[in-house]
Amino acid sequence: MQLDNSTLLAAIENRFPGAILSHSEPYGMLTMETTPEVIIDLLRFVKEDPDIQANFLTSLCGMHYPENDGKELGVVYHLHSFRNNFRFRIKIFFPIDAPNVPTATTLWPAANWMERQEYDFFGIIFEGHPDLRRILNVDDLDVFPMRKEYRLEDGTRTDKDDRFFGRQGHEGRTFD
Repeated sequence: MQLDNSTLLAAIENRFPGAILSHSEPYGMLTMETTPEVIIDLLRFVKEDPDIQANFLTSLCGMHYPENDGKELGVVYHLHSFRNNFRFRIKIFFPIDAPNVPTATTLWPAANWMERQEYDFFGIIFEGHPDLRRILNVDDLDVFPMRKEYRLEDGTRTDKDDRFFGRQGHEGRTFD
């Protein structure tokens, strides 16, 4: 079987009817959105299916979209099938006040440090993770610095503008 975007999407939809909420192909790479409730079963399927064999978790990244009510935080899983020389990604989104998702360390041990980093910077709690604690920031840091809730630079500087970094800016907002 030749694995391509339509074949992979059909295989997933056949195995998990209705689980793919949306999909697109930016720059030719299949990108699918599903839910945190089904993500581990879906990841296990694409890893273990003999025709897909997405055996390599290239990266796992956190996302913060403060304007998406109820879907402010997310995780994107970049996957690679060496057998098929095929890459794709799967995204999940969830509310910032319920940042709990299941760990992928049960499928890829390499997810360990990636999940710790996303916990450290975004506050995403990976349920079942074997050692979920900060990895790059100090242990007593009480914020998650990659959330778009904080200025990137000193507010007294005039050569930096938060709008250029995906932040709303400082109009009407206070930053402590």
